[in-house]
Amino acid sequence: MYIHIGEDLNIRARDIISILDKESAKSSVMVEEFLHQHEDKVINLSKNPFKSVVITSDKIYLSPIASGTLKKRSSQKNLSD
Repeated sequence: MYIHIGEDLNIRARDIISILDKESAKSSVMVEEFLHQHEDKVINLSKNPFKSVVITSDKIYLSPIASGTLKKRSSQKNLSD
């Protein structure tokens, strides 16, 4: 299954390690440190302030789509692999 996470980007659901909402990401010192340490892997998909952080094994995406919406998309069964 693929999930649309912003712009024209779809990623495999099984590649997602974590989806964090913006407030959780900004309020956690550990998450901020993680993002800083991996800033070379961060891809900003949002022209406006991002709404969620999508972490995969090889990249970190700042998505304009809310984490709740991404969760709903990940639970849909009719999307093809």
